[in-house]
Amino acid sequence: MLPYSRQTIREDDLAAVVEALRQELITQGPRLERFEEALAGYCRSRFSVAVSSGTAALHLACLAAGVGPGAEVLTSPLTFVATANCALYCGAKPAFVDIDPRDGNMSPARLEEALAARAKADRRVAAVIPVHYAGYPCEMEEIAAVARAAGAVVIEDACHALGASWRDRKGVWHRVGDCFASDMTVFSFHPLKSITTAEGGAITTNDRACYERLRRLRAHGVVRASQMASGSRPPWYYEVRELGFNYRISDLQCALGEAQLRKLPEFIGARSRLAHAYRRSLEGLDGIELVEWKDGRESAHHLFVIRIDPKTASRDWVAKRLAEREIGTQVHYLPVHLHPYYRSRFGYEPGAFPRAEEFYARALSLPLYPELSERDQRRVIGSLRAALTEASGRIAGREQSGVIGAQRGGGLWTG
Repeated sequence: MLPYSRQTIREDDLAAVVEALRQELITQGPRLERFEEALAGYCRSRFSVAVSSGTAALHLACLAAGVGPGAEVLTSPLTFVATANCALYCGAKPAFVDIDPRDGNMSPARLEEALAARAKADRRVAAVIPVHYAGYPCEMEEIAAVARAAGAVVIEDACHALGASWRDRKGVWHRVGDCFASDMTVFSFHPLKSITTAEGGAITTNDRACYERLRRLRAHGVVRASQMASGSRPPWYYEVRELGFNYRISDLQCALGEAQLRKLPEFIGARSRLAHAYRRSLEGLDGIELVEWKDGRESAHHLFVIRIDPKTASRDWVAKRLAEREIGTQVHYLPVHLHPYYRSRFGYEPGAFPRAEEFYARALSLPLYPELSERDQRRVIGSLRAALTEASGRIAGREQSGVIGAQRGGGLWTG
């Protein structure tokens, strides 16, 4: 089965991990600082803090933003649940802003409406977390402007988007992670992301106080004698000054991350070539719709998402046909508010965020990763075309027999 994604691990990655294993410190050692400096340098931020996962990064970013009981955090419903769960971890309430269906990202207009409604009801929004869906940058200047006007901290969920970039109104290009239009940016280094540390994540920021608090929260809230203003404490002394967590990342993971980061331009280049090849082959094809790409935004191409026209076939039927041809696909994502936990706890029902729900019902992620061969990509494209042709033929046959209306229900005909 051709996977929809996979990690790329090479000999230099293995060598870096083995070398780290031979060092005196294999956690909280020199590889951690080296990786953090390299990541901040790549993103063009002042600071970065590496942690054990993207979820840990989201949690710590919310804590550093002052998210707590009585507050709300606004994010996109079209994301992995960790983006919303991080608010719950802090005792706050996650809430959602519908997407722009053209690209799957948070709609600045819907955000402005949501913030205005909460201001009128005297409900405090502590943070706004836009998600760079599939690696494609959000409209960050617009989002930041309305969020900051409402007094909310802006945290970019860039777990898909390391390597992406966007151009501001003055024509200046920014890498996702430079925090030009946010207070913090969160990354994931899960095996299927732009680079991997096996599991891991990071937060970038340009604020020193935020950076120091993130480092403290990462390691149990501990402050060591070497970090204290007074030099009278013995070197072994430490204090816990706030409730923190064990969200540390090992030097083995950081060694892998540093080796992977050196290859990031190559990885993003390969993803971009494959994504453009998909687009050239599939644009205008009957039965599917492609996500919009705009000038001034360069995706990290974490995913290549197509949307199946329900008048042709259902997304699930197409996925099944591709699986029969040994081609793996995935769906990103069941909107967060439709998960049973969120429905039972907050009372959400289908229809609450119709743009995200309609996007999900049609979305299908095709195989995309740096080492996907041109031959395998051609097989994916050919198989998709064959499935759509088959679906169109089935529709034509049923229309001729006069039973199409009885066989196709709603917008999700299963073929």
